[in-house]
Amino acid sequence: MARIVAIANQKGGVGKTTTCINLAASLAAMRQRVLLVDLDPQGNATMGSGIDKHNLEHSIYDVLVHRFPTRQAIQHAGEAGYEVLPANGDLTAAEVELLQVANMEQRLRSGLDEVAGNYDYVLIDCPPSLNMLTLNAMVAADGVIIAMQCEYFALEGLSALVDTIQRVAETVNPRLQIEGILRTMYDPRNSLTNDVSAQLHNHFGERVYRTVVPRNIRLAEAPSHGVPAMYYDKYSRGSKAYMALAGEIIRREEKLAQQAQAGALATE
Repeated sequence: MARIVAIANQKGGVGKTTTCINLAASLAAMRQRVLLVDLDPQGNATMGSGIDKHNLEHSIYDVLVHRFPTRQAIQHAGEAGYEVLPANGDLTAAEVELLQVANMEQRLRSGLDEVAGNYDYVLIDCPPSLNMLTLNAMVAADGVIIAMQCEYFALEGLSALVDTIQRVAETVNPRLQIEGILRTMYDPRNSLTNDVSAQLHNHFGERVYRTVVPRNIRLAEAPSHGVPAMYYDKYSRGSKAYMALAGEIIRREEKLAQQAQAGALATE
């Protein structure tokens, strides 16, 4: 069964979509089966994966609102090697329409249940707000990767997001946890970056990924070509960072699996 991970932050422009696209491609390059779920009405993860959001026959909107079969809405991201449940502006209407249906926060979870067995990882690109779509992502997910810049205001927003994750875990999804904190647009020459980074380590410890994503022009340019950065410039610092992150995530999963196995044996 897939590990379902929501990539979230209610602040825009912190690299959520960039992380979703490039982490999906990096995991796929490591022979993991990956589904990227675009849950943002802007459809940037869809376009950045080489899929035209203006020419979708079916999208995540149909899965959420009309219970359209998830498998039939999924498209392939070409050479990038992962699959995409795409989105476009239609998803804006889902925010209102979901308020009128039963089990509105469970719709994405129900849709992913149909296909989760086909993947090792499902990555959900959340919109830059704590709304009904983000709630659906958190109810469906096993964990949340928080992408954030090391800035003062980012810390303020982080506490609100952590509170939301805890409330969801306490009420509707007890398996939900913070998967990790990813520092994006990282510039170690900036003293504030280092100060904020130190505070993150003090508060979250090992949940802060060792990998940092630097400011990198290739990461910014790649979406306009409809490909992840590793297929635009595989030698760029940004591409290498996301490959390192994918490796770190896989190693964490393997370590947790070994610990769980050891615990099970100890209780027998």
